[in-house]
Amino acid sequence: MKKLLLILAIPVLVIVIGIAALVMLVNPNQFKPMIAEQVQNQTGLELEISGDIGWQFFPSLGFELGQTTLKNPEGFKNPNLFSVSQVGVSVAVMPLFDKTLEIGSVTLDGAQVYLETRKDGRSNLDTLTAKSEVKSSEPMEAGAQPTADSESTASQGWSISLSGVTVSNALLEISNEKTATFTKLYDVGLNVTEFAVNQWTTANFDLKGQNNEQRFTAKGTADFKLSEGFVDYALKNIEFDATFQDAVNQIDQAQLKLATFEFDKPNKMEFTLQGATPDLQFDAKGGTNFTVDKDLAAVKLANLTLDSNLQGATLPQSPMVVTMASDLTFDLNKNFLDFVLQALTVNQIELDGKATVQLADIPQVRFSLHSPNIDLDEFLGLNKAASKDSAVSGGEGSGAGTSSGKSEPVSEVEPDLTALKGLDVKGSIVIDKFKAANAKMQNVTAKFSVNRGVAELTSFSSKLYGGSITAKAKLDARSTPATYTAVKNIKGVKVQPLLIDVAGNDKLEGTGNIDVNIKGKSLTPTGIKKNLAGTVNINFADGAVNGINVAQMIRENYARFKGQSLDGVQGPQKTDFSAMKATLKLAGGVVSTNNMYAESPLLRVSGEGSANYINETVDFLIRTSVVGTLEGQGGQSIDELRDVTIPIKVAGAWAEPRFALVFDDVLKQKAQKEVERATERLGIKDEKTKKAVDSLLKGLFN
Repeated sequence: MKKLLLILAIPVLVIVIGIAALVMLVNPNQFKPMIAEQVQNQTGLELEISGDIGWQFFPSLGFELGQTTLKNPEGFKNPNLFSVSQVGVSVAVMPLFDKTLEIGSVTLDGAQVYLETRKDGRSNLDTLTAKSEVKSSEPMEAGAQPTADSESTASQGWSISLSGVTVSNALLEISNEKTATFTKLYDVGLNVTEFAVNQWTTANFDLKGQNNEQRFTAKGTADFKLSEGFVDYALKNIEFDATFQDAVNQIDQAQLKLATFEFDKPNKMEFTLQGATPDLQFDAKGGTNFTVDKDLAAVKLANLTLDSNLQGATLPQSPMVVTMASDLTFDLNKNFLDFVLQALTVNQIELDGKATVQLADIPQVRFSLHSPNIDLDEFLGLNKAASKDSAVSGGEGSGAGTSSGKSEPVSEVEPDLTALKGLDVKGSIVIDKFKAANAKMQNVTAKFSVNRGVAELTSFSSKLYGGSITAKAKLDARSTPATYTAVKNIKGVKVQPLLIDVAGNDKLEGTGNIDVNIKGKSLTPTGIKKNLAGTVNINFADGAVNGINVAQMIRENYARFKGQSLDGVQGPQKTDFSAMKATLKLAGGVVSTNNMYAESPLLRVSGEGSANYINETVDFLIRTSVVGTLEGQGGQSIDELRDVTIPIKVAGAWAEPRFALVFDDVLKQKAQKEVERATERLGIKDEKTKKAVDSLLKGLFN
């Protein structure tokens, strides 16, 4: 037994004596110059080890390395490219005989990396990359096998385990004087628990950062498992949190959670986002089940949901609640995205549809959308704005602060439409009920496109107040100011309810057909008015002009002229017509016509004149001929004015126009008609006699 113990003790004693001799006789710090020389040869950079190198023998073989720095080349601001305060690593010896690499805890404290690029484009990494390229270009010795193959062969059959990794107080700075950018990651920490193949390992990290004027933080944790040979891997319990802040924006929380991540399987993901931008606060959350195939060729997001709340003065409505449910598929090989919108709600607006995106230098977007109801006035807050304006204008003291009676001129700037040049969008939208500018439409169908600066409404159709409307339009934003054209056709529309809803004006009744063909340039309010040009053809039937009774005006003025008392009968303030037509020409801020015409069983009306829609004034002359009895317009008949043309002057502000009867012309025509009737009764056919009578009449009225 003693011999056996002696036999076993001898090799143990040899090992102990060997280790003691190694510790006493071999100082690892004597290798510092050799290590520095090898680094200098391999990288061209100076390595300085100011701390001690110490052996570690229990419970495993390893070493500790003190303060170490890798110097920058000359000409860079920071003296060091890399520095570390302490490095420790250990390896178990006995398992090596069984092809098992058991690495103890790896610690890295105070690591600092400084990457710099100067204004001339030179980087402090150029020396390292140059040495690497030279090494890779050296010819291999005859009979030598590629290193990768050798490593692959040597690694077969080996298993690796790691007790853990701890990185603390790490720093990374990246500065580029050429692009004037600066990025800094600091307080970087990383912890990895015990690692072995085919077993779950937990890793977590945290860091703070700066990118120019931006500040951010990030931290995360995940469980991962690697297969033998590192061919496959799996992740679970993934959590990521970040914050962000710059001069105007702030993200208080950006959080991502994944229960699992595996290829070719659905993975549940949840996200939240909270923060604020100027005049906007947002709080959003959502989730999806996403699948990534093993070849990284396709990504599918099923049941992608979003539930968000937006608040801010710049929003048309605040708060604004946005919810979405959709499916998305992205083909990475073809750079093609397919998006199906199951439901999108923005407060009271609902949408559904689909879209595709082909990624390219200018992405190609195609879509089709549907909505059961869109009230644009409510969404944009126009209803509330109109009510507020009415209250202000009707309240006392509304003129406070404007004692001069003059408003300050508003500077008008053309809108920036350069973004349209980078778009290739084409699609359609169908809206069952639509309201805009208080006009109510049904069955709206629109197709439009934006292609490299040209926006085009290729077709538009809708039901409108008992009739229909079709339209086409084009906006060319490739130059400034932008130019545009529009063609619109309105058929069979009930005019009065449309005018009441849109303009609060009931001056006109009837069924209208309107054809509009206009063009212009500039999108400022004044520019639109000044540069608008084109024609508007109006054809109304079975209607009336409210606010004026032409027949009553004729009776009253004729009675005053004859010195007769008024009959006291006040008919309705409207003038009926069976048809009304006009061609309006728009140019230079003025709309004019010379062929306005209206007729009824009682009257024939023609007119000409203009309206200035910059100054909002009107100047028209309307000629009315009595062709029937005026009793139908609420009064006694004036048969003696039959076939006499009666001019009516319309002038002033178009919101409250003034109507005046030009009765001198009526007298001339009345006398002329009487003379013609007299000459016919007397049988005068001599032209000289007729001319003499005409001359006499002209002398009486001039």
